[in-house]
Amino acid sequence: MPIAKIHSRALLGIDAPLVTVEAHVAPGLPAFTLVGLPETAVRESRDRVRAAILSSGFEFPPRRLTVNLAPADLPKESARFDLAIAAAILAATGQLPATAQDRLGQIECLGELSLDGGIRSIRGALSAARAARDAGRCLILPEEGRHEAQLIPRVRGYTVDHLSQLVGFLADERELQALEHVAPPPIDPAADGDLADVRGQARAKRALAIAAAGGHNLLLIGPPGAGKSMLAQRLAGILPPMTESEALAAAEVAAVTPAGFEPRLFGQRPFRSPHHSASAVALIGGGSQPGPGEISLAHHGTLFLDELPEFDRRVLEALREPMESGEVVISRAARQATFPARFQLVAAMNPSPQGTEIHSRAAQRYRAKISGPLLDRIDIHLEVPRVPATDLDTRSPDSEDSATIRERVMAARRRMLARQGVVNGVLDVRGVAEQVTLGPAERQLLNQAIEKLGLSGRARERILKLARSIADYDDRDEIDASVLGEAIGYRNMERWFAAP
Repeated sequence: MPIAKIHSRALLGIDAPLVTVEAHVAPGLPAFTLVGLPETAVRESRDRVRAAILSSGFEFPPRRLTVNLAPADLPKESARFDLAIAAAILAATGQLPATAQDRLGQIECLGELSLDGGIRSIRGALSAARAARDAGRCLILPEEGRHEAQLIPRVRGYTVDHLSQLVGFLADERELQALEHVAPPPIDPAADGDLADVRGQARAKRALAIAAAGGHNLLLIGPPGAGKSMLAQRLAGILPPMTESEALAAAEVAAVTPAGFEPRLFGQRPFRSPHHSASAVALIGGGSQPGPGEISLAHHGTLFLDELPEFDRRVLEALREPMESGEVVISRAARQATFPARFQLVAAMNPSPQGTEIHSRAAQRYRAKISGPLLDRIDIHLEVPRVPATDLDTRSPDSEDSATIRERVMAARRRMLARQGVVNGVLDVRGVAEQVTLGPAERQLLNQAIEKLGLSGRARERILKLARSIADYDDRDEIDASVLGEAIGYRNMERWFAAP
């Protein structure tokens, strides 16, 4: 008998690689063999598919049935292949008309079958819809996946609630509800608070705006109640709107987690604030079946680490590579998954443990929990002093709101992207050399600061990138001594972290 083929999609990280489901029926004793490196949930689909086919009024062949999930070296997990397996079996046993079998090669099916033929939701509908669109195929998926799939522009597909609906559609006997691209709802950038609500802290607000413009990491150091958390929470309100590709990338990460993705948050920059007791797996990602961690859930958004020295040092050290590369690779014996992690780090800490003098050995040991290499990757080290009581009474008349600052941030971003295609914070060494030019006096100032502060070569590059962002934010072409001095001033707490 002919082999029936239909396409489906696996889920590997946030990618949805193509899986071809092949069904073959041969004479012999009744048997149902499933091959193609299936895991437990996939192997159990034999019982679900048999019951769903019979409950839907079709026949299950009392012969030797073989279903192959190709490619054979790709691990298959979850019940997402149930619908495709059932469709392939019905086609292989001649229960679909010839015209329907011809259409199988143009569609991709995803869905878990219940015993009565109903179709349950699956994870990763957003990634599958994007992949199906890029492959030029029509996607069939459960109704619960509609809200994710319809975020993909130019997507073609339909949703089904029952196996019999799919059979009727393939036989041209019924219509299905088509997927239609839905524009995301408008986003309020200041939904988490306006920067004008923060009393005082003019220098901190400027540093936050420069960090937002250039995509720089930021460390806020100050006593409890100084406003560090308020500043961090308001960073999203001054960041430029997400592009469509950024919004889709962030949504795809959220969609593969057990919590799923909220369509109403599409286009809103993520803000993740894990507790300092978080493990390396929770922060970076991992597990027996690799999943994204907090740094990936903060993709194109903000990762806020409050009480930075309270985090396990090994956990913090795991941040170093993703902060440079913008992605995290999680390897296991059977598989490897890559998750994006282009986040903006905002960390906060107290000057010293409560009740400890700032210059004591205990305070120095507290600060020394943060390694030099990690500090090197944080561009701005900013002291946030306690605000005087008189400044807390009323809002300063010259305090700008988030919308005003955001306009300047967006103007600076446009300058960067027009000049070099990326924000200053991710420039490599060659990019810094091309985009940052210093005069003799400025070069001498930089060299003196490096010697006096004991800065590394990486810190030097970070200062130059930060100076370029300060000039862009102020709408200036040249990097003079005042701009360079401000950039150096954001690194003058380097020695404050020296171990005792």
